[in-house]
Amino acid sequence: MIKLNQTALSRRGLLQTSGAALLAGAAAATPARAQLPSQGPDAPYHPHPAARVGQPQEGPDTPKLTLYMEDLLSDEEAVSLKQLGINWVDTQAVPAQPWGMDYLQPRVDALKKHDMRIGIMMIRWSYNGGMDPNMSKIVYGLPGRDEEIAKIKETIVNCGKLGIPVVEWNFFPHRATDGYQPIPGRGGATMTEFKYDRMKDLPPIPVEGTHSYEETWKNMAYYLKEVVPVAEKNNVVLSVHPNDPPPPMSRGSAQVLNSFNDWKRLVETVNSPSNCMTWDCGVTRELGEDPIVVGNWLASRNRIGQVHFRNVVMRKPREDYTEVFPDNGDNDMYAVMKLLVKNNYKRLIFPEHPRGLAVDKLLPKAYGAYAAWAYNVGHCKAMLQIALREVRGL
Repeated sequence: MIKLNQTALSRRGLLQTSGAALLAGAAAATPARAQLPSQGPDAPYHPHPAARVGQPQEGPDTPKLTLYMEDLLSDEEAVSLKQLGINWVDTQAVPAQPWGMDYLQPRVDALKKHDMRIGIMMIRWSYNGGMDPNMSKIVYGLPGRDEEIAKIKETIVNCGKLGIPVVEWNFFPHRATDGYQPIPGRGGATMTEFKYDRMKDLPPIPVEGTHSYEETWKNMAYYLKEVVPVAEKNNVVLSVHPNDPPPPMSRGSAQVLNSFNDWKRLVETVNSPSNCMTWDCGVTRELGEDPIVVGNWLASRNRIGQVHFRNVVMRKPREDYTEVFPDNGDNDMYAVMKLLVKNNYKRLIFPEHPRGLAVDKLLPKAYGAYAAWAYNVGHCKAMLQIALREVRGL
């Protein structure tokens, strides 16, 4: 089952050709509602296809929902996601780089039994704010970074061989998790509040040091120029998550992906369909930007590797906001979904950062935040179905 601790202060815990072609946009027309749906992990499910009349469903040329899966070999966890209508999974529970075929193949095969696929593999970041050990030399520009890059290149090649279409990554000298704090929301549900004042005067961590904006950007550009050509050759999309939380500084080091201008600069540094952003509409609002403007800029250029679908109440850009339920924040989540459908976005949407619900505390420990995840999925799926009906007339 989904084993996520809602109160953990982390992005997840707060929360080849065939696979790449399916997500990036197979050239199949959307089936008319009277047609029989094809079978497979990206086809709509109906127990009686000949009689299907209801709402629009996911297909090869629509966005598709994904959820995080902790153990790709767990039949129980796969079934729990399948019952929510999830056919593509996202995971970061991975070993050190490179991810060999001996690691990836059994997990691909385990999901195949459930008619499911790996959609996103994430190069893991540290939950305590520190740097991913798989990329620390790359981020800090230290001797040995070329060896780290070579391992990531090997991982990209292996993902391409198995049709795993997206590899997500992050780039920060120190993640600004010190500003987080859980607070009660409606009915006592757990919200997540960020205030930069809690951390702005905290000193650098000696083992990490301090790093300027231009130094960090130079190291990121070096990495991009090495790995993006390999990804493009192997039909893999690299999708970087922006700084989240997004204050300008964290423990004495600059964050390089904490503005819309930064996101544009990244996309333009290596102009490739394999160099994409993880577009988080929640982070977009945290920056004080209009998600519709930003989302249209990225989607119209096919530079969204995946979508993180969540909502916030923003009080001061980058410095003061609260993560809330998808239905009661500053973002118009239906407008977000419509822009994706209008721009023919076909990759994955992750309705992430579930809120802490009392009912989940009553469930067996193995279920974690299952009810909260189900709430997010239901909301997101409804937004998608309505957008498909309105925009495409399905």
